[in-house]
Amino acid sequence: MTTPIISAASFENLRRIRAAEPTQVAASFKQRRKRDLLGKDGKLFIIAADHPARGALAVGNNETAMANRYELLERMAVALSRPGVDGVLGTPDILDDLAALGLLDDKIVVGSMNRGGLRGASFEMDDRYTGYDVAAMVDRGIDFAKTLVRINLADAGTAPTLESTAHAVNEAAAAQLPIMLEPFMSNWVNGKIVNDLSTNAVIQSVAIAAGLGNDSAYTWMKLPVVDEMERVMESTTMPTLLLGGDNGKDPESNFACWEQALALPGVRGLTVGRTLLYPPDGDVAAAVDIAARLVHTDLKELSPQTA
Repeated sequence: MTTPIISAASFENLRRIRAAEPTQVAASFKQRRKRDLLGKDGKLFIIAADHPARGALAVGNNETAMANRYELLERMAVALSRPGVDGVLGTPDILDDLAALGLLDDKIVVGSMNRGGLRGASFEMDDRYTGYDVAAMVDRGIDFAKTLVRINLADAGTAPTLESTAHAVNEAAAAQLPIMLEPFMSNWVNGKIVNDLSTNAVIQSVAIAAGLGNDSAYTWMKLPVVDEMERVMESTTMPTLLLGGDNGKDPESNFACWEQALALPGVRGLTVGRTLLYPPDGDVAAAVDIAARLVHTDLKELSPQTA
């Protein structure tokens, strides 16, 4: 991995703040330098790290890759230091750490409302929100909200999920807070929930999610890159960020798919986590730089040492 940029003293100070001065966390949010949502090119590149709070610690075949919080924060710090990285998406525990470490200046901060339906749980489709709510994000000065909306037509747990998402969209719109919905059509397969990544299923999920709430003016989509992505993007007028998923594909294949999809009308950028934070060769900076150049095409070729 790239040379660490968070000192041992900084981590010690983070532990001290959490134990002795917790009010400093909120103060760190209030003091951070903010920026406009979109830059000159109208694109966004967001590093995501809301997986651990869902109990999803695996990357590829490593079931506990994201278990070490200090290593995760270090990898995120490296990613956030790279040119072209516009912001970060996380649950309160992650964003509080980053704020206390002073790593959120001039970044778009996206608060994950998270999901309560943990993988493998008997209540997996009961996806009530368990992270941020809109009021807390407004109070913290967070720039963007994010939800996951899994839609399972064979599971009654989907109904309250859709209702609570509609309420979240209403509250976000009332607060003029952009909110991205990450919808999937999901099914029970051999006792496990599997997201349907067929083109038609993604289009169906977009149609359902786009209609949630009584005001869609602040709604964005966060969508997987699938076959016939042109048809997917023809299904919505809402600004869309592409998600990266796990790093099951080889990096070159991922980058090629992203590059093609980023050229489509309505696509505003990328929101990627594990694929870039835990690349096969361990070089976070190099992986992030490649993705940054795909989003912000005016970026020059960068070396891992470029500040």
